[in-house]
Amino acid sequence: MNVENLSGEASGWLRDDGPENDVVLSSRVRLARNLAGYPFLTGASGHQQNELLSRCQQRILDANLSPQILWVDLPQSSRLDRQLLAERHIISQQHSQADHPRGVAVSSDENMAIMVNEEDHLRIQSLRSGLELESAYMVADEVDNRLEQVLEFAYSSRFGYLTACPTNVGTGIRVSVMLHLPGLKLTGEIEKVRRSAKDMHLAVRGFYGEGTEAMGDLFQVSNQTTLGRNEEQVLEDFGAVVIPQMIEYERAARQALQAKRSAVLDDKVFRALGTLTHARLLGGEDALHLLSYARLGVALGRISDIDLSTINELYLLTQPAHLQKMAGEPLDEPERRELRARFVRQRLGT
Repeated sequence: MNVENLSGEASGWLRDDGPENDVVLSSRVRLARNLAGYPFLTGASGHQQNELLSRCQQRILDANLSPQILWVDLPQSSRLDRQLLAERHIISQQHSQADHPRGVAVSSDENMAIMVNEEDHLRIQSLRSGLELESAYMVADEVDNRLEQVLEFAYSSRFGYLTACPTNVGTGIRVSVMLHLPGLKLTGEIEKVRRSAKDMHLAVRGFYGEGTEAMGDLFQVSNQTTLGRNEEQVLEDFGAVVIPQMIEYERAARQALQAKRSAVLDDKVFRALGTLTHARLLGGEDALHLLSYARLGVALGRISDIDLSTINELYLLTQPAHLQKMAGEPLDEPERRELRARFVRQRLGT
């Protein structure tokens, strides 16, 4: 198993149809951990960073965390490979810079990954399709327990797990859900959702997390603080209260569009579908914008011969690194636009 094997199809968490999948693309649980006896990464010397990387790599690969684990040494990887890993949400955009010793371990189904030497020494993450925070947490927690048997984590009896960012201190847990919210965008309600999320101390970010825009009407919503609350409280509040409310708001907006503005809705949906199935050139942002309306049409039954998993796959496989891996060579922007359009037509059966 190597990075080349990852580029041919979408990740398992995008292909599957999880609960509430008309609105929720994926759920992620991430645990931040640091090794005792070492400074946080920003204060670690080059020698210490290399030592951390080597030690964590060995313990991770010896822990039998998955039937098959891919280890990627990021500074030794090409820029294109690192971009591919970031596009697949295996590593963060920050981690892809590889400006110091860094690595990542990822399971063959890509539902579990461990970043080494990102902001913290270890970032354990589990991804699931749809609204599946509980099962995502169970996987992350099991990985955490196994690694804690062979690595001593920095822990305070008063504060909990110690992390580089104060907002992660305590449990070190960050839960996030990727939501598709075109209904709220079309009805002009999305800014209310942003403000409400801020009032609830939630972060609302784009498709690739911190510092990215919400392209394709995809919004990543996550908790911002962990201190003073245990994992069960975080998961309960987020997964049973906050996210279901957002799902309800989005579905209500979609129903309002169907009831009061059906011509506008269908015009958006079928213009998008017509462009996707006939365009000869497609830019990256244009593709995501059009795929959003097509996905809305599929979810509402306006489009009956395409399924959600196909649209989900196209969100990912039309990204620049994936297109270049598909072509087997570097492509400039005009070449990517042409290949993207041809690939979308093929996947949509036209």
